[in-house]
Amino acid sequence: MSTGQRHNALSSTTNIPRRLEKKKRNTMSAVMEKVHDKLSQAGDAIQDSSLLSNAKVASIKADMVDGHAKSQKMTTDFGVTLPETASNAWLRVVDGEGRQGPMLLEDSIGREKIHRFDHERIPERVVHARGAGAFGYFKLKESAEDVTHANVLTNTSLTTPVFVRFSTVLGSRGSADTVRDVRGFAVKFYTQEGNWDIVGNDIPVFFIQDAIKFPDLIHAAKPEPDNEVPQGQSAHNNFWDFNILHSEATHMLMWAMSDRGIPRSYRMMQGFGVNTFTLTNAAGERSFVKFHFKPELGVHSLVWDEALKISGQDPDFHRKDLEEAIKNGAPAKWDFGIQVISESQQDAFEFDILDATKIWPEELVPVRYIGELVLDRCVDEYFSQTEQVAFCTSHVVPGIGFSDDPLLQGRNFSYFDTQITRLGINWQELPINRPVCPYLNMNRDGAMRHRITKGKVNYWPNRFEGTAPVRTAEEASAIPAYKEYPQQVVGIKQRLQAPKFKEHFNQATLFWNSMTAIEKLHIIKAFSFELSHCDDEAVFNNACARLADIDVELAKAVAEKVGGVMPDQLSGSRRQNHGKKSAFLSQMVFIPKEPTIKSRRVAILIADGYDKAFVTAAKAALTAAGAVPLVIGPKRSYIYAEGETRGTKGHGVWADHHFEDQRSTLFDAVLLPPGSHATSLTTNGRVIHWIKESFGHLKPIGAVGSSVKLVKKALLPLVEAADEDSREVVDSYGVVTVGGLDGGITEALNIVKGAKSFMGSFAYRISMHRCWERELEGLVDQVAF
Repeated sequence: MSTGQRHNALSSTTNIPRRLEKKKRNTMSAVMEKVHDKLSQAGDAIQDSSLLSNAKVASIKADMVDGHAKSQKMTTDFGVTLPETASNAWLRVVDGEGRQGPMLLEDSIGREKIHRFDHERIPERVVHARGAGAFGYFKLKESAEDVTHANVLTNTSLTTPVFVRFSTVLGSRGSADTVRDVRGFAVKFYTQEGNWDIVGNDIPVFFIQDAIKFPDLIHAAKPEPDNEVPQGQSAHNNFWDFNILHSEATHMLMWAMSDRGIPRSYRMMQGFGVNTFTLTNAAGERSFVKFHFKPELGVHSLVWDEALKISGQDPDFHRKDLEEAIKNGAPAKWDFGIQVISESQQDAFEFDILDATKIWPEELVPVRYIGELVLDRCVDEYFSQTEQVAFCTSHVVPGIGFSDDPLLQGRNFSYFDTQITRLGINWQELPINRPVCPYLNMNRDGAMRHRITKGKVNYWPNRFEGTAPVRTAEEASAIPAYKEYPQQVVGIKQRLQAPKFKEHFNQATLFWNSMTAIEKLHIIKAFSFELSHCDDEAVFNNACARLADIDVELAKAVAEKVGGVMPDQLSGSRRQNHGKKSAFLSQMVFIPKEPTIKSRRVAILIADGYDKAFVTAAKAALTAAGAVPLVIGPKRSYIYAEGETRGTKGHGVWADHHFEDQRSTLFDAVLLPPGSHATSLTTNGRVIHWIKESFGHLKPIGAVGSSVKLVKKALLPLVEAADEDSREVVDSYGVVTVGGLDGGITEALNIVKGAKSFMGSFAYRISMHRCWERELEGLVDQVAF
């Protein structure tokens, strides 16, 4: 045998294991692909079956094509079918020896592809550029006919299709989801009387009272003009310079520096219309209204260190979360409510009800919850739907109108204007934006006009009496027409503010007083982080002085951290804390009606030698309760239980991720099963870091049997842990441990406070979101993570 033959034989022999492994990987890849396809089909079927009656989804079906269809071959934009060579190579000159020559401009196919690519981008939104959206519906549960004649708010038999877009405000389209920022919460109701848009935020107030200041606000908040730094955050000189010199922003700053600025999920934040609108009932009586959305799952937030890390580890965290929940059968839900003030009571409060920097305290104006908003269908294509959806505060339907809120008045102009810039004058013809009700008028032409309107006339009045407005009472009773409220206006033109608009601090102090101890601690830390990034002494000193107008102790705590001026160093007298509180401002009061772990992500850490019976039962119990358990192992591959043989069919569990590619930041809780694998996990530094980081981020940790020693290695003496032979469940600061289980795990979890079982106690801790006592008692400060 020649040297070459021996080499080939040797190579062939040594490659047998590699080929077998490759074949196994390919087989597994095919299996996983089939599983993925089945799950995708099941998810699509669930979405389709849940929305067969959704008029909006039905209306856009005609504009949809299937990008996976094998029956449709690739064509040009003008419909000519393409050969494979046209998708791979530009038309060019090739000589007789196969040498390439110049490319030819006559290649219309190549030119079309490049031209289309060069023009794919449209101007991104100046604010709210980064967003995520979903379809769903609004169901009215209680008629509000006493205050409005809007059909969508009076007819309880209706189910109204909606599209909702969530967003950050400051960052570009490519920025991260979990930065500290206000979140947009925009809802488009496709009603039978036209589109109604609530273009709101997750915070009920705003930085400015008058729309004319909006360009200055955004210029100051965006990256600084000399170096385009920083991206998508407020921790810089210009933001704080403007907002501190602009005292009406004080209340909003308190909300933004609270945990509301770093939500755990779009599904776990409130929504607010922010501005004051009006409602008019059938009798012609007008009221003022604010709109509210309260999440079914409660209001929950990340912790700051976690938010920072997720921005790098998974910048799309909130987008993925929304999609994952919907596809796992956990649609996002909110209760819809209204706050109503009669016209006669407009001046009855110490604040001006038209001031967007003020809330209407619920003790004075209760929220009346009358409906439910549900998001249960993911978008089909991001650009065509989420990016091209366009909202306007001026889009209201009969029975809903505008107040003299000066911020709203400016928004009504600005939003319409900006959509023309982004999408062109015919933006309302786009499938995502067009109404589901019949619509027709004399507006014509313009760039990218899609609609074809037949007929000889394009004006009113016309000899055919075609496309006439509603002209008679009889017609109006059949087709409600929009009618402005006949408001009497008397005055003189001048650039002045109403007297009550000049008070800027009372509600900022009310907000601070209403926070729990942990929320106050987080607000102090947030101000300290932001102002420490301001290197201009005038900026952080002015900010510390402003905080003294809210609360002296708050100002002291922040000034000490950032090296700012102390309250006792300030000249003149400072405002005294009025001591008032509200029971409706802390996010801790917004919790689910019943404890739930629905859509919560639980990481199950295992290695070879795990306890199969426990892991199987735990996954089943968590899944049955609506949680999303994911197996994390040393590598993404099969992990084998005690007593199983590697490579044997039917043995092993597939790890969803490995310890390095997913971190504890992306989960709500960590579960450590029993088994001999605990020995190897104890020597794995990344696993120990998982436990410490989860503890530092205040997340529940569960450990059973031999895995209790992992907890002891990572966290003793900060917490207590069960002995390995004990059957008593120990809950120490949300670290739930037990030595062994008698009777195994039942699939139905009893999620109640004081649960006696291990899984019940662990699940209850997950339902409480975080273990705040760790931070309040200083344990977090003793752990490096």
